[in-house]
Amino acid sequence: SAGKFHHAPSQLHRFLNAFGGYTSSRNTYSFAAAEVIVERVIGNFFGLLANSTSWPSIIEHTDLLVAFGGMPLKNAQIEFGGSANHVQKSFMHDAGRKGIKVVSVSPMQSDTESVLNFNWLPIVPNTDVALMLGLAFVIADRGLHNEAFLQKFCVGFEQFESYLFGVTDGCPKTPEWASEICGIAAADIEALAIDMASSRTMISVSWSLTRQEHGEQPYWMGITLAATLGQIGLAGGGIGFGYSSTNGVGNHVGRLRFQPFPQLKNPVAAFIPVARIADLLLNPNGRFTYNGQDLIYPDIKVVYWAGGNPFHHHQDINRLIQAWRKPECTIVNEPYWTTTAKFSDIVLPATTILERSDIAASARDCYATSMDQVLPPYGNALNDFQIFRKIAKHLEIEEKYTEGKSEDEWQEQLYENTRQQANANGGNFPEYSEFRAQGWYKVPEPSKPTIFLEPFIKNPDEFTLRTPSGKIEIFSEAIDSFQYKDCPGHAAWLEPSEWLGKKDREPDELHLISNQPAPRLHSQLDFGSHSMNHKIKGREALRINPKDATTKCIGQYDTVRVYNQRGAFYATAVLDSGIREGVIQIATGAWFDPVNVDQDGSPCKHGNPNMVTHDRPTSSLSQGPAALSCLVKIERIDESIPEPAPHVPPEIIPETEI
Repeated sequence: SAGKFHHAPSQLHRFLNAFGGYTSSRNTYSFAAAEVIVERVIGNFFGLLANSTSWPSIIEHTDLLVAFGGMPLKNAQIEFGGSANHVQKSFMHDAGRKGIKVVSVSPMQSDTESVLNFNWLPIVPNTDVALMLGLAFVIADRGLHNEAFLQKFCVGFEQFESYLFGVTDGCPKTPEWASEICGIAAADIEALAIDMASSRTMISVSWSLTRQEHGEQPYWMGITLAATLGQIGLAGGGIGFGYSSTNGVGNHVGRLRFQPFPQLKNPVAAFIPVARIADLLLNPNGRFTYNGQDLIYPDIKVVYWAGGNPFHHHQDINRLIQAWRKPECTIVNEPYWTTTAKFSDIVLPATTILERSDIAASARDCYATSMDQVLPPYGNALNDFQIFRKIAKHLEIEEKYTEGKSEDEWQEQLYENTRQQANANGGNFPEYSEFRAQGWYKVPEPSKPTIFLEPFIKNPDEFTLRTPSGKIEIFSEAIDSFQYKDCPGHAAWLEPSEWLGKKDREPDELHLISNQPAPRLHSQLDFGSHSMNHKIKGREALRINPKDATTKCIGQYDTVRVYNQRGAFYATAVLDSGIREGVIQIATGAWFDPVNVDQDGSPCKHGNPNMVTHDRPTSSLSQGPAALSCLVKIERIDESIPEPAPHVPPEIIPETEI
């Protein structure tokens, strides 16, 4: 879906809206919980994300960078809409050379780049909130908190403080209390808290921390901890969301606001939280909550998918298969034989980015780039605009869908709309023909680094936050009024249903982390040589601490079976001392490849971790995905397992033989 015009979801949504509307989704699999909670606490998440404190400010002014969830460079190679200039690596090198003290809080040492010379705190997965509470307790108990900041720019610290000191629940959140939960020594928690209070400190919270049960809490508590320090709005201080999660977070560039392809208005009000697709299909007319609303799932007869792959990003694949069978018809536009395509009723062959022209641009990048068509479309493949145009013609809505414009005319109009708006505000966009001839346009670099929430801190009356109080809501009366047991009115430690501290956890259960892959983006191009060269014995690599491996008689490159009550998959073991004991890790994105495609519950022989992840939501508030709260068992497999063949197309029967 690279490109502003050939953006498959936009094309699909416009077509469906022209036809009468559709049940839409809210939020994203990347950080659904953050989108909902951050809007409640400090304002619109995407607007704030685009205004993160830029790296030059961090490099010049930050003394201490505390990265909850780490800062892996592999994720920073991509950006929604495209990256013309990859900058995160050079920024990290500059930060390392400057000697910024970095603390990486993650179960995996590899979650932060070695150039940052970091101190690794191997935390128990899903317990970052407990650690943050322990840090906040030390800061507040020693009188190191910024009371003036809390009074002027925040509301609700008093309610939170009562919880922090155990007034409301009889449990003070001391470093000793936090240590028992998160596995970090109490002395280390106390020392870090004092260091944070005496330094110019930047707190980074990775996107991954939202993808666990109660995934709203790490972001809310991270904001609360930063507010307690009182450095929000200062150069090199405060908080940032997802440094290195993509190339654009903290990128010091002029912002390019390119006009999207208009999607028309959806006349259907019904929607679902994005990660509740299986619930929707399995429970028509069932009730669910979302962000203070009580809603009902509609009864879905047809699913149309373009520009996505739910059999990659959704949890509990066996449950998803059952849900995918419910509609009367499933349709996809797809260039490749993904699992989603193989499980659908109608597959319309779509072009790749090499087979069409477009314009690449990102709101977190400074370049607009002309994307030239490299190859003619293969076989009968059409781009999404052509596919929907043909269908729209049969439905007698072609004029409404196309407005009488060709795809080239649409691209020129989107560019011209962008150029006029930008130049009216002092920009210098060239004419369309000049842009196509040159191949790119760069928005000028800003004169000074961005500092997160600096306008609000300098003038809170003029630049009020988009919250009910106009301030940072450490306590939210609105959320408190919802009376959700799994999301109270302030940040809190809430125990997940699956984690290493679970009281009835079986001794041989481990915590599975399924994070982003290094050799591909999500599941894209999994069949490519770069992705395939990172597999071992044709399967995804699963990393395990050598002590856990010895206990389970697992050796280097042994084939292992990972399983729980939801399903199973096979992978190749890699011993890694840089992963915390009790934790195993495998990348997402291996295409689902069951041992027996005709047998329900058949294990994946390729290494897809969503065979075992659960499909419970983060909470009643955001209903986001919670894949990173997952307990499993693992065993060495000595018998022969069929070779993976995830990228083999299904048998194609010529039309003349049907």
